[in-house]
Amino acid sequence: MMSETSAFPLSCDILVFGGTGDLALHKLLPALYHLHREERLPADTRILALARSQRSQEAYLALAERHCRAQVARADFSVADWQSFATRLDYLAMDASQSADFSRLRQRLKFGHERVLVHYLATAPDLFAPIAQNLKVAGLAGPNTRIVLEKPLGHSLESARAINQAIGQVFDESRVFRIDHYLGKETVQNLLALRFANTLFEPLWRSAYVDHVQISVNETLGVENRGAYYDHAGAMRDMVQNHLLQLLCLVAMEVPVHFDAESVRDEKLKILQALRPIGGLDVQDRTVRGQYGAGRIGGQEVPAYWFEKNVDNDSDTETFVALRAEIDNWRWAGVPFYLRTGKRMAKKCSEIVIQFKPVPHALIGDGSGPANRLWIRLQPEERISLQLMTKTPGKGMRLEPAELDLNLAQAASPGKRRWDAYERLLLDVIQGDSTLFMRRDEVEAAWRWIDPIIAGWQEHYQRPRPYPAGSNGPEQAQMLLELQGRRWLE
Repeated sequence: MMSETSAFPLSCDILVFGGTGDLALHKLLPALYHLHREERLPADTRILALARSQRSQEAYLALAERHCRAQVARADFSVADWQSFATRLDYLAMDASQSADFSRLRQRLKFGHERVLVHYLATAPDLFAPIAQNLKVAGLAGPNTRIVLEKPLGHSLESARAINQAIGQVFDESRVFRIDHYLGKETVQNLLALRFANTLFEPLWRSAYVDHVQISVNETLGVENRGAYYDHAGAMRDMVQNHLLQLLCLVAMEVPVHFDAESVRDEKLKILQALRPIGGLDVQDRTVRGQYGAGRIGGQEVPAYWFEKNVDNDSDTETFVALRAEIDNWRWAGVPFYLRTGKRMAKKCSEIVIQFKPVPHALIGDGSGPANRLWIRLQPEERISLQLMTKTPGKGMRLEPAELDLNLAQAASPGKRRWDAYERLLLDVIQGDSTLFMRRDEVEAAWRWIDPIIAGWQEHYQRPRPYPAGSNGPEQAQMLLELQGRRWLE
């Protein structure tokens, strides 16, 4: 992976397709503002937001400023910094499905082939292929161009292949950046350092010492304004196929020969290929679907999923998934990986738990206490905790768990702001470093594993199990672990 100090191109244009959408306004522009403020962008960087809505340059800048003020910490936002950033920012109304509009786009850019040109597609996936083709026709897909694709990349293996093939006809693989913002989180990258740079863990990171692994990405929010999309996607396509499987790969992968893009992604692909298939009747024993009903979140009453905006009132879309995955290789044979994600859960958390096996013989104590456990928390706070067994104060040798705790926010240099995931990933795109992005064969391998699960649900008509908003999901998700003598660690 390139370092922060790697050389930047002298000139760069960043085109944000879908420039008036939530992703652009809530994530991309604030990230670019921070990079500008900290002088991390190439000096001659220009940012052009593209969308269909007709609005003036002044109106767009006012819209962008309003959202950046809302997303950026007050201490980090200043009028002077914004005015300086705004000189980089421009807006063009265009229809991404109309090839004629791309000629106007090229004229607006006054594009020179010496500039790095980044096309960020913050749009619906059905626009990916036509945008790529129109860029080619307009001469905006040359060797110095890069294209960034947001999830979801299709809704099945077949559709993902179609998108990849269409993109591949215009951009070679080295210039395609399939983004998963979870991979840009500091704690996720620390996971690799924890594993491969510490003698303490690497020898124990295997089936002989690990009892099981839990990966949870839970949200207190509902579908909000994404009902139209979410009701056709569901938690499996929206979260498991990308975020959770990528986290599983980072936990389970072998040490790469080199720490570069291809070596890291080769090892992640091996894990996806080693996942034991789940299909047919297996879905009844190894997966749980859920859908939230009415309940309370933060003391407020919230509606059931089927009352959300743009959701079918008889929808059987899952808002919760729990499943037991197994990896058929030498390192992980016999170790279950429990994956869980849900909306309207009791608390917001993204975390990985490595549960080690107990000592083989309880020389001290009665052996009934918990075994060592490693917690890797991604949000709402980034921290790593190791649970050890210690003696309780007083007479006798009774044991109790205690934690060695590393708060990554506090561990950073005083006064140094922690980077947002999108900041890091945008810089990687500009530099052409694809280590933290998904390769085509990774995406397709993930869909190859996911599709039979979805087909099994449909074949056996496994409707989502109800759970009240503000809970930890359906009861059946607890049973998924309890039948094997385990429990979710809340």
